[in-house]
Amino acid sequence: MKDLIDRIIATTGQIIVGKDQTIRQALACLVARGHLLIEDLPGVGKTTLSHVLAQALGLQFQRIQFASDLLPADILGVSVYERETGAFTFHPGPIFSQVILADEVNRATPKTQSALLEAMEEHQVTIEGETRQLPDPFFVIATQNPAHLIGTFPLPESQLDRFLMRAEMGYPDAAAERALLMGRDRREMLVELAPCTSPEQLVALQQAAAAIHASEALVDYVQALLITTRNDDRYITGLSPRAGLALLRSAKAWALMVGRRVVLPEDVQAVLPAVVGHRLHLRDNSGDQSLASLATGLIESVAIP
Repeated sequence: MKDLIDRIIATTGQIIVGKDQTIRQALACLVARGHLLIEDLPGVGKTTLSHVLAQALGLQFQRIQFASDLLPADILGVSVYERETGAFTFHPGPIFSQVILADEVNRATPKTQSALLEAMEEHQVTIEGETRQLPDPFFVIATQNPAHLIGTFPLPESQLDRFLMRAEMGYPDAAAERALLMGRDRREMLVELAPCTSPEQLVALQQAAAAIHASEALVDYVQALLITTRNDDRYITGLSPRAGLALLRSAKAWALMVGRRVVLPEDVQAVLPAVVGHRLHLRDNSGDQSLASLATGLIESVAIP
C-alpha cells in the first residue's frame, strides 16, 4: 500500500510544487476519514490542491463558492414542484459528491456554514424531514481566508472541531516558485492529469489505516498530551476526547503512509500540529499561535512513555 500512497503523492506533487508536507497531511486526513481545513492567503494554491487530490484519486468533485448570500439550500438541494407529475422532485445539491471544496468557507454567514455540520459528522443530510446518505468516500476540503481580511465570518468552535486537520500552504520556496513561473499553466496540467487510484482503492486504504495497531503505551502518550492541555493555564480550553480520537486516527493514517503496521510516538508528533492547531487557543493573544509553535511547545512538555 505504501507504493500506492507514494504514487499519489508523486502525482499530486507534479502540480503542487514544493509542498510535500502539506500534500502528505491532506492525504493522511483523507485516509483517516476526516475533513481538511486549509487556512492561508489567497493565491497560494489552496483551491488547486483540492482539485488535484480529487483528480488523482479518481473522485467526483464539486466546488461550492461560499459568499455572504449563499443559502443552505444552495448546498444541500431543494424540492421543485413538477407540473407534469403534480409532485415535488428533489434536486440534490453539490454536497452529494465524494470531494467537496468549500471555497472561502468563512465568507458565508453562520447559518449557511452550519449546513455542513451534519454532512461532515454523520455523512448524511436531513432535508425536509428525510435523511439522505452521502457517497462513500466523502471528503470536505474547506479553504479559509485569514480572519483579518474583509468580509469574513469566524467559524465557531463547534464547526472547527469537525475538521480533523488544519493545514497551511504558505509561500513556496524560491526553487518551487521559479518552477511555477517558468513552467506550464497548472490548470492545463490538471486537465491532463490521469487518476492513479480508484475510490475502491481509497476505501481499502482507509480500512487498512483503521486497522493499524496502537499499543497501550501509545494511548498513554496520547492521553498525556490531552491532560497536559487541560491542566495548562496558557490555553483557554484543553483538548477534548474527540480531539484525542482525531489524533489517534491521524497517527494511524500517518503510520500507514510511511509503511508501518504499528503507531509510534513520532507518528503522533508528525500529525500533532495539523490536528490540534485549530483546537487550542492561547489566553495571551499576543503570543505566537502558529501550528508549529503550539505543537512544539506541547511535544516538549510531555515525555514519551
